[in-house]
Amino acid sequence: MSIINLAYQQQIKEKAFDLGFSDIGFSVVDHLADDELKLQQWLSNGHQAGMNYMNNHFDKRVNPGLLVEGAKSVISVLLNYAPKELQQDENAPKIARYAYGKDYHFVIKDKLQQLYNFIKEEIYTSLEGRVFTDSAPVLDRAWAKKAGLGWVGKNTNLIHKKLGSYFFIGELISNLEVQPAEEIKEACGGCQRCIDACPTGALVAPYKLDSNKCISYLTIEHREAIPEEFEGQFENWAFGCDICQEACPWNWKARPTKEMEFAPHPDFLSLSKEEWNGLSEERFVEVFRKSALKRTKFAGLRRNLKFLE
Repeated sequence: MSIINLAYQQQIKEKAFDLGFSDIGFSVVDHLADDELKLQQWLSNGHQAGMNYMNNHFDKRVNPGLLVEGAKSVISVLLNYAPKELQQDENAPKIARYAYGKDYHFVIKDKLQQLYNFIKEEIYTSLEGRVFTDSAPVLDRAWAKKAGLGWVGKNTNLIHKKLGSYFFIGELISNLEVQPAEEIKEACGGCQRCIDACPTGALVAPYKLDSNKCISYLTIEHREAIPEEFEGQFENWAFGCDICQEACPWNWKARPTKEMEFAPHPDFLSLSKEEWNGLSEERFVEVFRKSALKRTKFAGLRRNLKFLE
């Protein structure tokens, strides 16, 4: 097919906003040569820590044309997850904001499938493709950057001028031919608040994250005992970490999400330090059965809580 005109792309945008997405952008499938070099260096430095799966499907990570047959474009979407309220007990173990509500994998994938169906039914009946959200070897931030949705900041998060960085990223990779957006320039300037704020030194340089030292990695992906060298450095984070995002000025005016699926369980925000430390497995399942927090499982959470004592 010929490249769809901007009027059709505008229809896709409007549908995405109707579905609740916070922003959307378009890019043309290509080999990500610059990101390939950065990924190779990151892996060779061992900065993936125990996430050995990052070594898999390398070619597909840097070229989605190898992941989705006949792929011509990547439609990137953002979905704001910034909560309206934070945890009430300042002394309670902290949970990363992204895990407050329903697991984002289900929420975004459902919305992306609806967007896919709309395009196939209303725009291009020969549409063929797949939808993704942190569930396949796709360089989410790289494609969102190419789609003009933001820049990769010094904390390695994608930063959007209006949303900050409290959002999820998803993709629709398909045979639809689009007119790509223009990339926007980085706007971190001389700021390095995120680097200075990291208590474990995980941001070893601007734009470089060593997962071996990252609180998010250590409290979620890491399956063994947390190394004693980090004792007293977690600043009460029990699952994930928002420190580098909290320090970023682009997040200081971030608006709360409108997505009702991301509303936390009624009892979550009021859990006290004592209640966290006395949490039973049954209570854990009740409060977090729909949350991404279940990724660490009850045993993993108990390990993290004990490390904070």
